[in-house]
Amino acid sequence: MPKIETNPKVDAYISSAKKWLQEIEKLRAILLECHLTEDLKWGKPCYSFQNGNIVIMQPFKDYCALLFFKGALLKDTDGILVKTGENAEVGRQVRFTDVREITRIKPVLKTYISQAIEVEKAGLKVVTKKVTDLKLPQELQNRLDKDPAFKSAFNALTPGRQRAYIFHFAAPKQSKTRESRIDKYTPQILNGKGLNERNDR
Repeated sequence: MPKIETNPKVDAYISSAKKWLQEIEKLRAILLECHLTEDLKWGKPCYSFQNGNIVIMQPFKDYCALLFFKGALLKDTDGILVKTGENAEVGRQVRFTDVREITRIKPVLKTYISQAIEVEKAGLKVVTKKVTDLKLPQELQNRLDKDPAFKSAFNALTPGRQRAYIFHFAAPKQSKTRESRIDKYTPQILNGKGLNERNDR
């Protein structure tokens, strides 16, 4: 049986956690029992198998979640997986508000984690909509047409980053709000950053 290894970065993360500490520690113990590699990615405890990301912890205000990166490919036999948003195509969360919930479904979680490892071993990918299939908000199309530097930077983003921006820009009902969102994120796009990535990285 391989030795379970903890990551000092995750130790530091947990020691500074102000909320969901019990839940994070319980989830960590379960994930390490599954012999995943522990790291800190995107500022959160993340667990991988042979360099493929399997799950990441996501402490929010109202709940603590475990996000399966390829959750859409898992068989949700127990009905515990939740889409992260209306347009989410790949990831799926399991949400908790109490450590007792985690304890109660520990065997189920381990089954889902095993599934996710098998998905990774098989090299399976979620087939997502192509960016070219998405309808761009008119305000974004206008910016792409009139600003060559912006267009070049936007087209250079990964498809996932492009999708996130398209959904974010299209969400407001008012054109003015859509335009202001595009203005706000223009520097980030020009720097090759995704929607939730900080510009100083």
